[in-house]
Amino acid sequence: MLDLTYDTPKPRVIAGAKNDWELVIGMEVHAQVQSNAKLFSGASTKFGAEPNSNVAFVDAAMPGMLPVINEYCVEQAVRTGLGLKAQINLKSAFDRKNYFYPDLPQGYQISQLYEPIVGEGEVLVEMGDGTARLVRVERIHMEQDAGKSIHDMDPNMSFVDLNRTGVCLMEIVSRPDIRGPEEAAAYLGKLRQILRYLGTCNGDMQSGAMRADVNVSICRPGQYEKYQETQDFSHLGTRCEIKNMNSMRFIQQAIEVEARRQIAIVEAGGEVVQETRLFDPDKQETRSMRSKEEAHDYRYFPDPDLLPLEIEQAWVDDIAANLPELPDAKKARFIGGLGLSDYNASVLTAELQAANYFEEVLAVLSTQGVEPETKQSNHTVAHGVSNMVVNELFGALKKDDVAIENSPIAPAHLASIVVLMRDGVISSKIAKDVFEITYTTGREPGEIVETEGMKQVTDTGAIEAAVDEIIAANPDQVAKAKENPKLAGWFVGQVMKATGGKANPKAVNQLVAKKLNS
Repeated sequence: MLDLTYDTPKPRVIAGAKNDWELVIGMEVHAQVQSNAKLFSGASTKFGAEPNSNVAFVDAAMPGMLPVINEYCVEQAVRTGLGLKAQINLKSAFDRKNYFYPDLPQGYQISQLYEPIVGEGEVLVEMGDGTARLVRVERIHMEQDAGKSIHDMDPNMSFVDLNRTGVCLMEIVSRPDIRGPEEAAAYLGKLRQILRYLGTCNGDMQSGAMRADVNVSICRPGQYEKYQETQDFSHLGTRCEIKNMNSMRFIQQAIEVEARRQIAIVEAGGEVVQETRLFDPDKQETRSMRSKEEAHDYRYFPDPDLLPLEIEQAWVDDIAANLPELPDAKKARFIGGLGLSDYNASVLTAELQAANYFEEVLAVLSTQGVEPETKQSNHTVAHGVSNMVVNELFGALKKDDVAIENSPIAPAHLASIVVLMRDGVISSKIAKDVFEITYTTGREPGEIVETEGMKQVTDTGAIEAAVDEIIAANPDQVAKAKENPKLAGWFVGQVMKATGGKANPKAVNQLVAKKLNS
């Protein structure tokens, strides 16, 4: 288990107003399902294809074309629900949501209003201060995406690309449990992390594979607690929806801006109107897009072309049995089983590829007789490896803007450096130099140590000679060190410098202490 303090959401009190106001936030996250084909057709979902090249007759709403549900998309939705500890509904149904939009060929969207595939779940959100919030998920339903309207290619015309039309989306709807901009960003980040671990959505917000509608309202202190007791939304202020947000930084800014707009309206004696708004990051303002529709405005009705979707519990159980290890469980194992620090475990589990790289290094070490749980000094071998990955490797990758999956240094190379240190061939200082050469050239660490003469000096005679020379050349410093033993470190540094950093540090420390005390 993670060592966290579970906390109730702390309200964000807005300063600078006449009265104290608290924020209440709910989010509707649209996550594009990771699949090769669309929800109701066999057309490709590949991103970046030529406009209108991934369009089947069903997607284009040609007469007589009927939707056929993609079983894999259903499986991905179930997998997501299980990953969020949610109720899986064995019976669900599709409805038609009717509205006109230029890039919606059918004139309606197939969605799930009344009977979603996934019911209530939860997301545990770590806040970085040792506390965690539990954000409840109300539902997850599947629906087909619309196309894309392009307005900047011609001054007089708009273009429509239907490649995205019909791609399966999961709409993940939270309860209004989020109480501030930072929590909203943390919730979306954690949700994205879980989906990427599950392999159900790639979480790429820049390409639109994951985007959020953020519902923001304000209330006076104490009103949220009344809502929690009664589940009566009248205790909360009128909410406004900020549409299609695809940046965590902009989400935080938009919430702040919208909250202040609502406060100004209410404190001036006006009323907040429920509507959908867009955020302009350049002007730092939200502007009205349309009045917020209710369900009846969409004229929902059961889709006549699709039978109710019924799945078997045994199928759900099989999916559950094959779920991958999720980030919270992996982090807990890294800390409790491998002895990593909370910080290193958090960094390594932030992205699945990073965690996989780290574990590949440990797997190589195990084949060479180095068990990750083995204690070395006060830490485990795994902890030492995590320091090297987090500090050396990630630092170099960030500097070069390279993803971990394209790392110039392979897990086997990193493991080789660890073995060289274990065997006393190189010191930790030399290991950094070997790492840098391997990173930039791709050469084998063992070969570098041999050809570049980087082996650690373990000959105590040679080390003692260097110590004697430094002591003989610095009588004043010797006198000071005898009065203040902490100054012995100066001699250690000088010996290491004189030997090009190759002397065994432990032997140097022992000999310096012995000589100064004689």
